[in-house]
Amino acid sequence: MRAVPLVALVLIGATLAGCQATQENPNMVGGAATGAVAGGIIGAIAGRNVAGAAIGALAGGLIGGTIGAALDDQDRQRAQQAEMQALEYGSPGSPVSWRGDNGNYGTVVPGPAYARGGSPKCREFTHTIYIDGQPQTARGTACRNPDGTWAPVAG
Repeated sequence: MRAVPLVALVLIGATLAGCQATQENPNMVGGAATGAVAGGIIGAIAGRNVAGAAIGALAGGLIGGTIGAALDDQDRQRAQQAEMQALEYGSPGSPVSWRGDNGNYGTVVPGPAYARGGSPKCREFTHTIYIDGQPQTARGTACRNPDGTWAPVAG
């Protein structure tokens, strides 16, 4: 029962942080809020716990805030699909590419798989997104859950 208030607190905090950091840029605020909420939901489902929701909200808020001003829903979906493809099937160092209809595109480069904690398969990855020809690079680590889903992990 205590999980719901904690998840709500994390999501509200991520949303407010997005508002403060962007100085009222509505696209980035929307991107951060959407990313935090989506990340929190995905994290809660994937991780089946409060920690998963918190990590998902944090990752979603960072990605949503950074790229929310320039990527549409279709771009975000293609970018997420490329991440999942790279994490699940990609060869280490081999890019998995995506391209949006409006000219935005990106590559996800997975690292080698390794065991971490209770997860038998984790991978670091680099996602470079080109918006108007300008690269924006993010690095992350994700681990595969027993049910086959991937969840971001901190450092």
